[in-house]
Amino acid sequence: MRILVVEDNKMTSSYIQKGLAEKGFIVDIAEDGEDGLHLAMSEPYDLIILDVMLPQKSGWSIIKDFRKQNNETPVMFLTARDAVPDRIKGLDLGADDYLVKPFAFSELLARIRTLIRRAPVRHSDVYRVADLELDITRHKATRSGKSLDLTAKEFLLLELLVRRKGEVLSKNFIMGQVWGILFDSDSNPVEVAIRRLRKKVDEPFAVSLIHTVRGVGYVLEQR
Repeated sequence: MRILVVEDNKMTSSYIQKGLAEKGFIVDIAEDGEDGLHLAMSEPYDLIILDVMLPQKSGWSIIKDFRKQNNETPVMFLTARDAVPDRIKGLDLGADDYLVKPFAFSELLARIRTLIRRAPVRHSDVYRVADLELDITRHKATRSGKSLDLTAKEFLLLELLVRRKGEVLSKNFIMGQVWGILFDSDSNPVEVAIRRLRKKVDEPFAVSLIHTVRGVGYVLEQR
């Protein structure tokens, strides 16, 4: 499951990202309204979490523009604006839920699960890179038609690489997205995870898809 969090407070967004990543979610962060709207319009998300008061573009404006495109992705407002008129405004603009800060993470998680359960069922969420196919909905990975036996963490790592194919992802970014935590470089487990993933995704096949960019990170692409 992939969630977009549009939040300009880095401490809050980091807290949410870490907690959700530990529960198996992939979390993208936008720190201003313009970036948030761009990601919401251009990427497939299972849920969008919006603050109201944001640089560049407010949460009110984001959801207005978003719903004008007939996008039914669930949206939750997460904001310090706790007045009843604000809550009514958020829901009237098309939000599916409205949670006031400060909040308990357990309640946020429960609301997220509820919204995702209620969301329209997507018939297919399949990504392809060369002969690699990743079916997110069925949690199935194949290459050249052969099923890949991946652990839950390996699938999450491969999903991140596939969703961001062509992008070089740093070890710290991968750690935050897949493990929800950051490690010192000497104890970073990303190299181990990538090595194990390559044994299943690349080594049995003629062409490698997972590449190392020395000093930067990793990228999945067909070369």
